Amino acid sequence: MPRDKPVRIAMWSGPRNISTAMMRSWGNRPDTFVCDEPFYAHYLQATGRQHPGAAEVIADGETDWRSVVQRLTGDVPQGKHIFYQKQMTHHLLPQIDRVWFGDVTNCFLIRDPSEVIVSYMKKNDDPTIEDIGFVQQAEIFDWVRAHTGAIPAIIHARDVLEDPRKILELLCQSVGVEFSDAMLSWPPGLRETDGIWAKHWYGEVATSTSFRPPPPRKSREVPERLRAVYEQSQKAYECLYRHRLH
Repeated sequence: MPRDKPVRIAMWSGPRNISTAMMRSWGNRPDTFVCDEPFYAHYLQATGRQHPGAAEVIADGETDWRSVVQRLTGDVPQGKHIFYQKQMTHHLLPQIDRVWFGDVTNCFLIRDPSEVIVSYMKKNDDPTIEDIGFVQQAEIFDWVRAHTGAIPAIIHARDVLEDPRKILELLCQSVGVEFSDAMLSWPPGLRETDGIWAKHWYGEVATSTSFRPPPPRKSREVPERLRAVYEQSQKAYECLYRHRLH
């Protein structure tokens, strides 16, 4: 049966999620090409944020967001059928036009805000609401829903870790592709498709070969000084959570 037009999947998540493991999962499919945080260089140049290796990321990446959009909506590299795009919500700055969302299948990966904040603090002890990305994630979701008239797919990190096959099957069904067992495991190590920042951030995922079981549920104590960040993030998270695939 011949395939129709390519499937371009933009998976929007905040930091300190299982977004890189999810990219590994899709990247292990023989029919899929993946790209890693394509707006990162533009984000760093436009904001001047001091991330590890920022100068190297800017030098290596595409800083013109229009060129990035053209790439994301153009032909799928290497003649593949599926183009999986790992996207960070906080990289989508206000000046970036949203019209191109109509040319991709937008999906969302969420995680409990307290877990995200506590994990993020290991790299940056004083994150802002913009750093965490939940508000932007909810805004993107609302835009897509308003312009398509449909509820885009949302998956929760813990649901994926608890039952990868079930959630990935639901996700594949939602985006119109067949599930593949190749998504459940992958070889260890870094990839050519990883961003140049992988050496700073991907130490743990580089040793992985599958989705690891989640840690036991426990309360993640968010410092009082970050209470406002948590509360704003939680409000956005709850709006997304009610629509998750499960």
